Amino acid sequence: MQLISDEIKGFLANSSWIRKMFEAGIELKKQYGNDQVFDFSLGNPDLPPPPSVKQALEKIAGQAGQPFSLGYMPNAGYDQVRARVAAKVAAEQDVELSAGQVVMSCGAAGGINALFRAILTPGDEVVCPAPYFVEYDFYAGNYGAKLHAVPTRPLSFELDLPALAAAITPRTRAFIINSPNNPTGQIYSAAEIAELGKLLAAKSAEYGRVIYLISDEPYRFLNFDGVEIPSVFRHYQYSIVIGSFSKTLSLGGERIGYVACNPAIPGVAELVGAVILTTRILGYVNAPAVAQKILLDCLDSQVDLNIYRRRRDVMAEVLTAAGIEFTLPRGAFYFFPKSPTADENIFIQALLAERVLAVPGRGFGCAGYFRLTFCMDETVIRRSADGFRRAVERIGVAKGVK
Repeated sequence: MQLISDEIKGFLANSSWIRKMFEAGIELKKQYGNDQVFDFSLGNPDLPPPPSVKQALEKIAGQAGQPFSLGYMPNAGYDQVRARVAAKVAAEQDVELSAGQVVMSCGAAGGINALFRAILTPGDEVVCPAPYFVEYDFYAGNYGAKLHAVPTRPLSFELDLPALAAAITPRTRAFIINSPNNPTGQIYSAAEIAELGKLLAAKSAEYGRVIYLISDEPYRFLNFDGVEIPSVFRHYQYSIVIGSFSKTLSLGGERIGYVACNPAIPGVAELVGAVILTTRILGYVNAPAVAQKILLDCLDSQVDLNIYRRRRDVMAEVLTAAGIEFTLPRGAFYFFPKSPTADENIFIQALLAERVLAVPGRGFGCAGYFRLTFCMDETVIRRSADGFRRAVERIGVAKGVK
């Protein structure tokens, strides 16, 4: 007798490449020791939270016995937290934003799912540039929609706007971008977002239905070169920003994020109300209380960006020395180099033989590349250099870096 759905059975059979490599790393570490394995597979921030987080937790704990509650709250979150987050997003997006246009969520993932439940109907399509965050496909599928991934420009990962235009159909309901991007580190330019906004406005008018632009921004602060991260609110009316504090404050396990709706959306209160409802009926109920209280004192804090910047530069040195072709990431904490072999799995296996763990690009909708994280100490990255070099030599292919 079948215990689970056919869809989930298929998902299990083709489970995430990231998890597969993470599990392979566990076995290698058991065999060789942690310091002899170079695991670049999982983007798990290793930096401790800023000191203000500890201070906030101590403050919360010290309130025990006083008028203080961790009980139920409005499904949208604490009003004071929503107001603080609204002010922060307003500054980033260069628009006026109120607490009533923000819903606190269980991380960015919870926010995307709550939004998708509110706007998607079975048979709808969600378009995104490829490579893309692997879970988008599952998130769309949760509500009977299909993800349509459109390749970006090779190696530069800039948006291919003509290809994106061709991908939009009468069934398209949403377009989701992730900038700074996981897995490429690309930050889409203001010119790209402006053109994308014009395209979505034209397609919405042509098909007589709203096409939402969703900007997934958990890596916004990881902007190494200080380039502009354009405001989607300024460039497109039907836009929504989703973010989290997993990376900013190294609080991935606390699952705290938000959904912010463009105040220019006609009837925006109805959309916000729908996201509040779906937050409840999906079982999230509300964003974690402790995490929200932490934000009251830590919203303007962040981990040290310079540490990640130095790690990026060291990883670039290692890849350059190995003769691996890549584009330097502008943000996030990933590299997405071009594989020296057309089938990147061959190179992944060569790296594995050197106890270096990477993730195949096909897991992100882009075969021929591979992903590396740099969420580890610089010394680990430097010690991996010989492994990368030998892996390239192992397959007998070495190319110059552009």
